[in-house]
Amino acid sequence: MQSPLIIAISGASGSGKSLFTENLLNAFSEQGRPVQVLREDHYYRAQDHLPMAERENNNYDHPNAFEHELLKTHLQSLREGKAIAYPHYCFKTHTRLPDTETLDPAPVIILEGIMLLAITDLLPLFDVKIFIDTPLDICLMRRMMRDVKERGRTLESVATQYEETVKPMYHQFIEPSRFTADVVVTQGGKNQIALDVIKSHIQQALL
Repeated sequence: MQSPLIIAISGASGSGKSLFTENLLNAFSEQGRPVQVLREDHYYRAQDHLPMAERENNNYDHPNAFEHELLKTHLQSLREGKAIAYPHYCFKTHTRLPDTETLDPAPVIILEGIMLLAITDLLPLFDVKIFIDTPLDICLMRRMMRDVKERGRTLESVATQYEETVKPMYHQFIEPSRFTADVVVTQGGKNQIALDVIKSHIQQALL
């Protein structure tokens, strides 16, 4: 069995990683190409043992907030043709959900998340490393809209978190990781030229 092609898509929160991922997924789904998508934020650490007040104050934009050890194990299993128990995370309660989802291996695996290219142990597992480079003011606006609408947050709490952890962690960990990327994409997830280049690369790898 041929090893899957693993594509890592990273960048700031709100940069357009999810849109870029969805556009790639849709393009290959239309061609009947099996693609599996994993999201790094499913691997936030379980915090059932912590009171809610402490969970709410944790720094979720630091690499230690994620269980990258489990993510690495899952990627290795998918490379070996084995299914994984994909975790799910609740952003309102700040902890893992009890149920997992069985994900089967596929010829193409797309992984998206903010810290992927900043984790040295993960880099050898990625065949293609993509960094979505979007101005931070746009990222902040998108993050505010998402967190208020989907995660029950207030504008004040989003702005406070952005100033205290999101922005500093971006400059400390995420921004430097762009230099590990094979491709740096501007204009977010709507960059059609970048999408076409990546699609062409994947198609060649699948021949």
